[in-house]
Amino acid sequence: MRTVMAADTTAACAWNHGECEGTPFCPPRCPRFVDKHGHPLLVVPLTDEHVEPLVEMYTDYAPEHRSMGLPPIRESEIRRWLDRLRENGTNVVAVDGDRVLGHAGFAGGANGLPEFLVYVHQDAHGRGIGTELTKHAIAYAADSEHDGLCLHVVDDNEAAIAVYRRLGFEVTKREGNELRMELDFGQEVAEEVRLAPAERSPALA
Repeated sequence: MRTVMAADTTAACAWNHGECEGTPFCPPRCPRFVDKHGHPLLVVPLTDEHVEPLVEMYTDYAPEHRSMGLPPIRESEIRRWLDRLRENGTNVVAVDGDRVLGHAGFAGGANGLPEFLVYVHQDAHGRGIGTELTKHAIAYAADSEHDGLCLHVVDDNEAAIAVYRRLGFEVTKREGNELRMELDFGQEVAEEVRLAPAERSPALA
């Protein structure tokens, strides 16, 4: 398991996000994020202090947004699932004060590619949080010298598929209504997502 250090959140909140040229606290991607409503959030590595707020997010997760049996429903299953993800992979969370609004991570995976997941609480949909979490997962995976990421998504989840395609994921396999999508880190996106905010192209800001 790769250990990642939590960002200095005090420093992050003080940064002028749009003009930031990078600091020692921000690799592999700046933790500061301003959502589509202009609200500032932080995306940071999952640590012990985030576990209870994250469990709370998942216990309140709307059933209609669960897919392929995930996230689990019962609290005990959620905790075991998160323990496995923390033990075997890399995880980040979107934090608003003491509340966790989203979670992304990657671990293991077939064909040598780590498998990626991302979930955002239904109250925070439409704010760009899932996209930002995905960029962080790409940044951490690329920084760990993986060759890419893969994911599985049902074919009627058009919003998620559109985000994945925009970031360079391509469908590589279909089984029933489930799609396997892969992102090859030979693409420009793997470098773009690790740039400081002031250096990013508008498409991947």
